[in-house]
Amino acid sequence: MPSVLNKTSLKAAGRPPAAVELSPEGVLAAALPAAHHGAAAAQVYAFVPLPEGALVPSLDAPNFRAPQAVAEALHSALSQVAPRTHAITLILPDPLVRVFVLDFDAFPVKAADAVSVVRFRLRKMVPFDVEPAGVSYQVLTQSASEVKVLAAVIPGPILAEYEAAIRDAGYEPGAVLSSSLAALEAAGSMEGVIAANLGANSITTAVTSGNDLLLYRTLDLPPEPWSRAAEIERAIAVAAAYFEDKLGAPPRQLHYAGIQSPAEFAESVGNPSLTVVEWADRPGEGALTSLPQTSFAGVQGALAGVS
Repeated sequence: MPSVLNKTSLKAAGRPPAAVELSPEGVLAAALPAAHHGAAAAQVYAFVPLPEGALVPSLDAPNFRAPQAVAEALHSALSQVAPRTHAITLILPDPLVRVFVLDFDAFPVKAADAVSVVRFRLRKMVPFDVEPAGVSYQVLTQSASEVKVLAAVIPGPILAEYEAAIRDAGYEPGAVLSSSLAALEAAGSMEGVIAANLGANSITTAVTSGNDLLLYRTLDLPPEPWSRAAEIERAIAVAAAYFEDKLGAPPRQLHYAGIQSPAEFAESVGNPSLTVVEWADRPGEGALTSLPQTSFAGVQGALAGVS
């Protein structure tokens, strides 16, 4: 259920065969090379680190504090994976994208009308102007009396900043996704899933059941190690309680991606009955550079189902 923020729908049809995720730690690019001799080639990956402070996710200020460093990292990472098209899926830090599940009695069929309705509902729900914002939606479930819609929104100037960086690198943002919404495609389970995506300054938790998104929360984390660990433990406890309430049984596995190792994250979670597993496997092949401890779920989810 990825979010295509520069289109009218969140649906994943036609995603590009390459993706790049920008984070404060660096630029992670992945691509599906053209098939050779009738066989599909493995994905290739390249990571280029960023200087500390070069990229600072913010809803109300420019994110690129060292634009030249970001531009060089983007160009280097994308050049190494050599995408076969100019269109790229751009993956943004979670704190930039506000995600909501909205309930409607009825919902317009026409995309233009649907976006207007979603935009109207979001006006009092976000701390920025919705009119120039990037807004998209996806119908999750629908019945005769209720429609549940997933909506994603990002401030217009912030979206423009990231899209311009991709164009300056010689590519076109064919789709724009938040990290965790992209990663949900990598889970690949129709059963109930609880997942966590840990960034440098935030954590996102999600609960899904089949194609339905039951919970999605992004929280800022404090810089102090003790407070940070307590906030992570609290976030997972809330998500686990929500999982049990909605699905009738406590979760046994937590799908995890992020800047800590799974073992380190399990210590922060502090729940021995909840087994931490990789949200997406670390690439076993196709690494064109050294790959740090980071989330691969976003780029893998963005490329899921792309031929």
